[in-house]
Amino acid sequence: MAGVASTKRSGMSEHRRHRLRLEISREAARLFWAQGVDATSGDQIAEAVGLSTRTIWRHFRSKESCAEPIVMRGVEWEMAMLRSWPRDLSLEDHLSAEQMRFGREAGEIDQADQVLAMKMILLGDREPAIRTAWLMACDQMEREMAAVIAVRLELPADELQVRLYAAAASAALRVISEDIGAALLEGAAPRGLADATERLAGAIRNATGGALGDPITA
Repeated sequence: MAGVASTKRSGMSEHRRHRLRLEISREAARLFWAQGVDATSGDQIAEAVGLSTRTIWRHFRSKESCAEPIVMRGVEWEMAMLRSWPRDLSLEDHLSAEQMRFGREAGEIDQADQVLAMKMILLGDREPAIRTAWLMACDQMEREMAAVIAVRLELPADELQVRLYAAAASAALRVISEDIGAALLEGAAPRGLADATERLAGAIRNATGGALGDPITA
């Protein structure tokens, strides 16, 4: 209740706050990619968004943390895909259908956000603070994975085996996502990565010893 009251007093809805944080993150990510994190200041981020520097610091604890919302956008598709996985479909079939749907329905902003997220993930290889944002997003993905695995295996989400499968599967997703993102940013044609969904599904199958991937018919 205190959080709601605080939001009302500030005159900003949670939805508007989320949108503002995402817009700040987009501009920060563009600057980070173009000139590096060290060379980017809070003043520059504020100027790019058209806000005061003071406003930036009201929404983010540091300039590096400005990357977090756009990096999280990079895993939203995976998390939504996991949540919507029908029991009667294999992971390969579901991933393929979701990838085609994203290609049909994603607008220019969604696609641009995906590219920015991939850039931040790649930048994280040499920028520890940006890497932290990516690992935070991966942690959230692991939690989503545990919930999905628990439902499909009909086990409690806090069961040790479920947690082990979730940790292994999310780590596999992280590595494959980094590899695919790096290839795209280096100029690989999307059609050259036509097997991306099969690679993702295969990585999850291998990571869980085949426990996850098949349709559930019973």
